[in-house]
Amino acid sequence: MKLSLVIPVMNEEDNIKPLFEAVYSALNGIDYEVILVDDGSTDKTVEQIKEYANRRTRLIVFNRNFGQTTAMAAGIDAAKGELIATIDGDLQNDPSDIPMMIEKLENEGWDVVAGRRAKRQDGMLLRKIPSKIANWIIRKSTGVYLNDYGCTLKLFKKDVAKNLGLYGELHRFIPVLAAMYGAKMCEVNVKHHARLHGESKYGIGRTFKVISDLMLMIFFQKYATRPMHLFGGIGFGMLFTGGLINLYLFILKLFGESIGSRPLLILGLLLVIGGIQLITTGFLAELMMRTYYESQNKKAYVIKEEFYGDKA
Repeated sequence: MKLSLVIPVMNEEDNIKPLFEAVYSALNGIDYEVILVDDGSTDKTVEQIKEYANRRTRLIVFNRNFGQTTAMAAGIDAAKGELIATIDGDLQNDPSDIPMMIEKLENEGWDVVAGRRAKRQDGMLLRKIPSKIANWIIRKSTGVYLNDYGCTLKLFKKDVAKNLGLYGELHRFIPVLAAMYGAKMCEVNVKHHARLHGESKYGIGRTFKVISDLMLMIFFQKYATRPMHLFGGIGFGMLFTGGLINLYLFILKLFGESIGSRPLLILGLLLVIGGIQLITTGFLAELMMRTYYESQNKKAYVIKEEFYGDKA
């Protein structure tokens, strides 16, 4: 199979029929499958998918809402194509860009082709400006220089997509995860449409989640396989500084000076204790890292139902 198209959906009942029409038209002539992952919809999204799905379509229904990243991971796990594309289910991304992305990936030897919303159809104040700021911060922090981290439309070679290690809400940082895997990436301009039906699942409140996840990604990039270098380095620095302070106070004590009421004594003791705690944390993090890499691969989701379309 040439292509697997993964589409996470939640409460998109009005978008399902036009989504299928757009996908089937855009991918005509390609050997493909469509994998929709319903992330706990409470409307008639599942019923709409079953009504309009053809034999190339597979539906995975979660038993509750697990989040977009987990839905995307489930779709990628189920994908059988040599190439895997991801796209939003709200019709803001355009499936007609996928053949162009396939051609660029194959002709130029890329591992990942990421979409860049050239004419983004979103509000300036609440969507575009925060997005531009977030993209700039991520680029400077991670060293992965893409312009549009928020565009879901991406195309991967299968081995890259299958090894992204998606969980939590890390779908925003897929380019960083791909770079950590060693993938060669490029960006192309893609079409973007205003949402016609339903409500956006994104808001300004996600800013703090993005910042938290960014800190995690920086840790992953630099210290995921060697956490002792972070915790141990800081810990030994604190332990050394605290030791010098306490040695200085000990010498003063030998010369008869009173040190019991000095704030410096408290600082020295706190630095020593804090240093020991961080070093211990580094040891524990090393053990957890080894357990993570050596343990069995367990999924972060529960599938309630699977459905295969049978229409021609």
